[in-house]
Formats: sequence, structure tokens, C-alpha cells
Amino acid sequence: MMNPDVLVVGGGPGGAAAGYWLARRGLEVAVVEKKHYPREKACGDGLTPRAIKQLVDMGFDFDGHHRIVGLRAYAGDTRLEMPWPEHSMYPNWGAVIRRADLDMEVAALAEKQGAVVLTGTEAVPVVDAGDLRGVALKRDGSESETVVPRMVVVADGSLSRFGRKLGMQRRKDYPFALAVRGYWESDNSGDQYLESQLDIRDREGRAMPGYGWVFPLGDGEINIGAGALSTFKGWKDLNTSRLIEAYVEQLPAYWGVTEASVTREPIGGKLPMAMSVGPRFGRNWVAVGDSMGAVNPFNGEGIDYAYETARLATDYIADAIATDNPGLLRGYSAAIDDIYSDYLRVARRFAMVIGYPAVIRRLTHLGMRSRPLMEWAFKVMANLLEPEERGLSERIYGAIESIVKVTPDPLIK
Repeated sequence: MMNPDVLVVGGGPGGAAAGYWLARRGLEVAVVEKKHYPREKACGDGLTPRAIKQLVDMGFDFDGHHRIVGLRAYAGDTRLEMPWPEHSMYPNWGAVIRRADLDMEVAALAEKQGAVVLTGTEAVPVVDAGDLRGVALKRDGSESETVVPRMVVVADGSLSRFGRKLGMQRRKDYPFALAVRGYWESDNSGDQYLESQLDIRDREGRAMPGYGWVFPLGDGEINIGAGALSTFKGWKDLNTSRLIEAYVEQLPAYWGVTEASVTREPIGGKLPMAMSVGPRFGRNWVAVGDSMGAVNPFNGEGIDYAYETARLATDYIADAIATDNPGLLRGYSAAIDDIYSDYLRVARRFAMVIGYPAVIRRLTHLGMRSRPLMEWAFKVMANLLEPEERGLSERIYGAIESIVKVTPDPLIK
């Protein structure tokens, strides 16, 4: 193939979006994806209003896809339903779309803008003296071919193999998640609420370190998943299969889930968070989405941040190419810090605090008694505050600290 202006490694949310926006800027861009669409991903399939905005801006067609009006939260048997908040920038609705469908449709949008999308293509960096000199591409049944693009976008997901060969590493003091999800048949798949359980118990009634979700797909199936942060006490001994089994056993009867209703067995993985992987750029490359840990520690959402960081990176890549000044890529990393660092700092501290079962129980059971408090927390956790409300994210950490101080748990210092 010809040497493109930009080669995008990975065809997931970040890679497909980067291909779209780069092609729209008039650049010659190729997106290479190791697998073939449609392909499975261990993902909750949920789209928040932030992700919806990015998809709308790319001209995504939501006809036939299942829309979501809000969140239903449980803490034990205590339940609260909250609609997505009204916002000046983001819509007040979300959606649930299988990643197998979503990534393929966004890649098709990139192709319509002029990007070349190559599936079944493995990309390996050609590195010399620490610099990226080219990319070796191996397509199914073909000889390896080396291309020398002017810029490369690293978008091959969490635990990025491509990025690791460029020196990218995860900060060990930042949180990550262990999560697992599967699909079940359900007559209630048309439910318009995402659902979360903040207090999972085993058969003996003992608290388990983690949380669970049900995301209805609207097509006769639901996505059920469970996860835990690395800050949770006992996470090293956590068996995610047992966690999701315990969660499925305690699901409300209206989901109609049984052992026989599973359609796809659970799969899972490890997910870096809070922009924990770096560096984010090099002399002629940038990283976006999961490859740099662009995942919200509050709720594990990453699709929206993949779209956002890919779109942001496009501006710096296009300017660097237009001016033949790769030094402009430094501005991308600075912009990431400017946009997200304050929010993620609070989220990281929150993740550290809720790692103790006594704290999470107190937070959830006390918080669920106050609808205004939970609606406020919902806005903070989903990163849907208005610009003039940004300072409120610090207040939620102050509230958490206050609860921690009165929690009778000798592990809390």
C-alpha cells in the first residue's frame, strides 16, 4: 500500500473515530485492525450522553439502536431511578449498542470520509534507537510490508502491544479494573434504564468486592457484567467468574434470567484507567483511548473518552503535518491534562477510598436515601457537570472524606 499521511493502529472506538476526523481534515489515512468486523469485545456496550454527542457529530445513524433514558441504581434492595441530566452540551439520552456492531458502523463512517480501513492486518512498529521509523503490516495470507507514514495513531486498546514497543507503560500507583461480561436472553431487554448494583453478596450474604451492571440491548438480550477496581480490598484474590455468578443469582426477577438463558459465556479482562499509560506522544505518534488508559475510574466508561481523545488528537496531528512541525504534538498531551486532569484526580482519590467495603456500603446506603444527593453524584460520576459546576467535583471528595472519618473500619487511616 502507499505510505499514508497517517496510519491508525486499531479499529475500535478511538481508531475508527481518528480515521473519521483525520480523513475529514483531508489527510490520507489508513486504519488497520488486526481482526475482522464484526468482532467481540469485553465491553458493557453502554453509551453515555458524552459518547452520544461524539457519534451524532460523526453522523451516526441511531435508527434501530436501543436508547437509554437514565440509570437505575441498587444498593442491596434499595432502588433509585435517575434520568440523564439536562445539559447545555450533551443530549439527555444514552444507548446500548454491541461493540461488534458499533465499531463496524463507525469504521464505515470513516471510510465514507475517505479513510482506508484494512481488517485482518497486524501492525508492528519498526523502532530504531527509540524512534518509530515505520510500521510493518502483515495482512492475512500476504507478505509483510513496511510503510512509513508521517504520523501514527496508537489505538489498539488496553494493554497496547504496539504502544509497549514504543515505551508506553502504566503507572502502577493508578487504579485499574478487572471486569467480565456476558449476554443473556431476557423478555425485559426493552428496558430503557442502565442498571447497576453497588452491593453484591455471595450465597452466604457476605459482601463481595465489586459492582454489577445490566445493560439492555432492546433486541431480546441483555449485557450483564461485573467488575472491581484494583483499589478494592482483596482484589488480588478476586475471581471475576464467581463475582458475576453471584450477581446473576441476585438479579431482580423482572430480568427473567436463568442458567439456560445465557447466550454468550462471559469474557473479561484488565482495564487501565485515569490516563494512567504514557507517554501519550512521541516524535511522530500519539496515543488515544484505552491505549493510554482513557477510562473513567468513577464508572469504567471508556468509549466516550476514546472518541473525544481521538478527535482532539486529530487537530494536533493535522497542524503538525501542515506545518511540518511534529513538536506541536506536545500540545496534545497538555490539552489532555487541561481538559481531564482535575476531574481524574478526584476520580482517582474516590477509587482509593471506596476500596474498603465498609466505606462503599456506607456511601451507597446513606446516599441512596437522598435523591438530590444521588442525582448530583450521578452527574459528577458521568462527568456531566456544566462548565460553571466544575468545582463541585472537589466537594464530592470532601463528602467522601467526611464519611470515611466516621466509618468504624480499622483499615481506614
